[in-house]
Amino acid sequence: QLQASGGGLVQAGGSLRLSCVASGGTFRRYAMGWFRQAPGKEREFVAHISWSGDKRLYADSVKGRFTISRDNAKNTVHLQMNSLEPEDTAVYFCTGGGTSALRPDYWGQGTQVTVSS
Repeated sequence: QLQASGGGLVQAGGSLRLSCVASGGTFRRYAMGWFRQAPGKEREFVAHISWSGDKRLYADSVKGRFTISRDNAKNTVHLQMNSLEPEDTAVYFCTGGGTSALRPDYWGQGTQVTVSS
């Protein structure tokens, strides 16, 4: 199971840190990631981190503003989001496993992020 938290309402230019705790599996063996879905839009990839934490991928729209990290000792993955924009408003989903960053095996419930202008 993947349990995401940390969403909320923030003004443009502000920051939020999302967290996702994994349970019921061997967390440290899995790559982890984040996707998001805005109202009326398709779900889209945001960020991905390898099982060891040494490889990271970001969507162009968040590169330089968001940072994904993981703590295997705590079975947790984080998404630090800085310089937030209204366009970042979406439900954010934690993901795990899979053969590629765009095809995760596991999905958590979403956490709402709302950025006001």
